[in-house]
Amino acid sequence: MKILSLLLLTFLLGKSCEGQNKQDLESAVIEYTATSRGFYQKISIQDQMVLISNDRSGNDKAVATKIAADDWEELVICFKKIELNNLPTLKSPTEKRFYDGAPIANFKITFKGKTYETPSFDHGFPPKEVTRLVNKINSFVKQKDEN
Repeated sequence: MKILSLLLLTFLLGKSCEGQNKQDLESAVIEYTATSRGFYQKISIQDQMVLISNDRSGNDKAVATKIAADDWEELVICFKKIELNNLPTLKSPTEKRFYDGAPIANFKITFKGKTYETPSFDHGFPPKEVTRLVNKINSFVKQKDEN
């Protein structure tokens, strides 16, 4: 009986922690920007909504779009794997941005009142530690273009 109680308690605690992680992502703000002389893109994710802007002056009226449940679940999984305190120390795998070979990308997460930001990297070539999350974020632009 003790074993059964212990297993049930472990299961319930595990489920409550999983729910907390989802809530944590809902309270986070994720921003990804890519910019060069002729290109600008800003993607903001907050509370299951994505906002995409291509106007660097901010004059366009970007519309917030709800993120599909399966895409949100994937974002939650990616977010759980990120070590926020390590973001400022990540290294870019390429240096194409130094000679206009790729737009300059910046990735920032604001979570619980604190901002975590990576050093600049090449758009399309994020540091390996955040590749899956950055690629998922960029997939929303492709989805928008297809619609």
